[in-house]
Amino acid sequence: MDKLTKKPADNVQLNIEKIAEIFPNVITEIRDENGNLKKAVDFELLKQELSYGIVEGGKERYQLTWPGKKEAILLANTPADKTLKPVKEDSVDWDNTQNLYIEGDNLDVLKLLQESYVNRIKCIYIDPPYNTGKDFTYKDDYRLAAADYLKKSGQLDEEGKRLSQDNELNGRFHSGWLTMMYSRLKLARVLLKDDGVIFISVDDHEHHNLRKICDEIFGSSNFIGEVIRKTKSMTGDDGNGFNLQHENLLIYSKKKSAVHLVGKEKSFANYSNPDNDPYGDWCPGDPSAKRGGDSTYFPIKNPYTGKVDYPPKGRFWAFSEKTLKEYINRGKIKFKVDHGENERGFIFKRYKNEAINRNNPVSSLFATENDFMNQSATMELKGLFNESYFDYPKPVAFIYELVKCCTTGKDDIILDFFSGSATTAHAVMKLNAEDGGRRKFIMVQLPEPTEPNSAANRDGYKNICEIGKERIRRAAAKIKEETGADIDYGFRVYRVDSSDVTAN
Repeated sequence: MDKLTKKPADNVQLNIEKIAEIFPNVITEIRDENGNLKKAVDFELLKQELSYGIVEGGKERYQLTWPGKKEAILLANTPADKTLKPVKEDSVDWDNTQNLYIEGDNLDVLKLLQESYVNRIKCIYIDPPYNTGKDFTYKDDYRLAAADYLKKSGQLDEEGKRLSQDNELNGRFHSGWLTMMYSRLKLARVLLKDDGVIFISVDDHEHHNLRKICDEIFGSSNFIGEVIRKTKSMTGDDGNGFNLQHENLLIYSKKKSAVHLVGKEKSFANYSNPDNDPYGDWCPGDPSAKRGGDSTYFPIKNPYTGKVDYPPKGRFWAFSEKTLKEYINRGKIKFKVDHGENERGFIFKRYKNEAINRNNPVSSLFATENDFMNQSATMELKGLFNESYFDYPKPVAFIYELVKCCTTGKDDIILDFFSGSATTAHAVMKLNAEDGGRRKFIMVQLPEPTEPNSAANRDGYKNICEIGKERIRRAAAKIKEETGADIDYGFRVYRVDSSDVTAN
């Protein structure tokens, strides 16, 4: 009989998997004595599932917790032990620019930014790792490298060969990702202005968890909304008949009452002045309101036809009887000489010059157009580099709209601490060139090495930061050539270091 080389199966984990098939809600995560995450059973919940009455136990409370949450809080609260070293040789227009590009772990950088940027950031956009099992590794080790995970979980034999082909877990535990994100978002919140907002791209892997930790860090009352971005138009599926074509964008604020987002400018194409009204262009409007009382519920009689109108069922007029007379005298309410049997007997005019807001609100579906899909971002990178280099870059148009809706263009600062290919910097420069703004960007990126056989590596880009910096240079040159705008196209480069030098 050949000598057995395989490690014995982990029967505890196998049994937990069987329990998970029946009671998925009782499965949680713990760290073992070696610090590795493993699935575990919440026995109190399991007892409840198998009982006909209430099982006495710990006091119930609404909370979100995971192995590593205390560590996340400690990571955020521990003072920075690094500084920023200037890298002038990689910078553009060092003496005049106010833009920053910082290389290093964003946990360190966010701590260092506390020194100069507390309550100063107007807009944060981040596209963090989606925890798909193929993401980058940060120093607080939210995801084990594939080989380490397989070895520690007993899926490799003594020769390093795979024992199991079950990819269900794939080294992707929620707890580690939550620890990584929690500490960074906690630090990011401190940097936001009271009227600042943070936009976070996410997909289905961690969407539910991200929403919960953001509710905890920013406060559920400061949740503004969620945008759906169309990612592709493919009609295939994963074998189960479902085709996922979108991802999500969560929007939170530091103080919701201070935030006002500005959407696209209103068209006013449907406004005209066919009756030469001295108050200018107008369009028919709804004269009713959701709320009111006895003073705003009354009949309105057409003097020409005798038609009597009341507010629609459950609604009230948007004006009182006294105001009605004023509106009739000035022509804001115009009675029809002729009308259909079921038509209202008067026109309620909405004047263009009375429009309080010249812009529409930001729609949660604005990014469902094809211009916001992944392929648009891929084409943009190919237009600058002849290669995309990134699997899922974000389109400039997408971040452009986000920055535009929450910044005035004067001196607002935009931060992206998962900057990747530096699309956010590209979008900020494009917007400044169009409206003459003086927005400033801060890009932060871990110098993650490119894969040895990748197109980026072959083209001489040894890490992601090199791609990001070159993208800003090329985008700046392109924008300047196309617009001639006199804006800040430069950026100062800093690198996280232990030397005693800090950014101004």
